[in-house]
Amino acid sequence: MSDALHRPAHGDPVRKRLTTSDGVHLDSAFLRGPGERTTAVVLANGFTGTWRSPLTRMIASVLLTVGDVMTFDFRGHHGSDGHCTVGNEEVHDLEAVVAHLRDSGYTEIATVGFSMGAAVAVRHAAMFGGVAAVVAVSGPGQWYYRDSKRMRLLHFGVEQAVGRWFLRVARKVRVTDRQWDPVPPDPVELAPGIAPGALLVVHGDADSYFPVEHAERLYGAANEPKDLWIVPGMGHAERAVRPEIARRIATWLAEHTGEGARA
Repeated sequence: MSDALHRPAHGDPVRKRLTTSDGVHLDSAFLRGPGERTTAVVLANGFTGTWRSPLTRMIASVLLTVGDVMTFDFRGHHGSDGHCTVGNEEVHDLEAVVAHLRDSGYTEIATVGFSMGAAVAVRHAAMFGGVAAVVAVSGPGQWYYRDSKRMRLLHFGVEQAVGRWFLRVARKVRVTDRQWDPVPPDPVELAPGIAPGALLVVHGDADSYFPVEHAERLYGAANEPKDLWIVPGMGHAERAVRPEIARRIATWLAEHTGEGARA
């Protein structure tokens, strides 16, 4: 299912190739903290994101206080194979990472998603289960949202041939030209299925892609245990997550996984 390219020192990323249930090879990086641990955290980037990003690596290093951390590139992104479906088939990517960690001996796994990755993390928890906690940062409450300038531009990028060409050349993201069939349920529809893990919804009131109503609807649809943070001045996804927010997320995860959850 995977192969380690080298043996890491603590905190150094280990490159791994993972294979999804539908045969897509993913590029990932694993960060190991000191000692033997049973908790792991998976980071799921937003659209066009990569584990190589300095911001993603900063967040991963902060979350090492909770457990070992695995980051990866979604299908069609950077070093991963296949084509991006902008949140549909990506649920198999996240399950491949979670399954790999479970097979490696981790008994408690949390997922932290950003934007598209947040929607995938919610879908994954509802469809597959088996995660102790889900953090959805800057995620949409519904598909096909076009009521912001940024989202209209994003839809142009993924729906038009010239937009897909630009994404492939400039952002190293290969987007499929196929329509969703069938269309998966909205994240808000799936939120009640997140059980028994806890859900944290994080959203900035300066998000230029999705207004805070998306976060409020997602939070309102979910069952307890759940928390909602509307962060003043915060923008969208990984680029807006400052170290202090990452540390708050780490503290929340520590309370809902491992010894913190049992207490």
